[in-house]
Amino acid sequence: MLPADWIAHRRPEDREPVGWLRPEGEEWVAVSLLGRDLTGAVDWDVAEAALEEAGLSWMANVWMLERDDDEPLRVRLVEVTPGLVLVQTDDFGAIDVAVERFELPWPAPATLRPRRDDDPDGRVLFAG
Repeated sequence: MLPADWIAHRRPEDREPVGWLRPEGEEWVAVSLLGRDLTGAVDWDVAEAALEEAGLSWMANVWMLERDDDEPLRVRLVEVTPGLVLVQTDDFGAIDVAVERFELPWPAPATLRPRRDDDPDGRVLFAG
């Protein structure tokens, strides 16, 4: 549940929500839709700019879900709300691929992270 003093911030051009401004003393912290701080305590304008710069493009990115018992799993965000982060295994754009979904808490845990260049890509082109 969102704290009552968090203020929703929407993109000016289409009013799409991109995060929140959380008070920190006399300053503000930009918080992403995943519930993660994007800035430290800064002026209101700086926090707003950070949210607008982050936008929503990150929602289309590949993410990695760290697992204790295996290598990281390549996933895509399906739904992000205060209270739920739903991800599924990356289907690489195919409509006929079975996917596995994982329900994560909100704010998103650190085990959900952006993909790095050295992560496995989840595809095997030639085996054997």
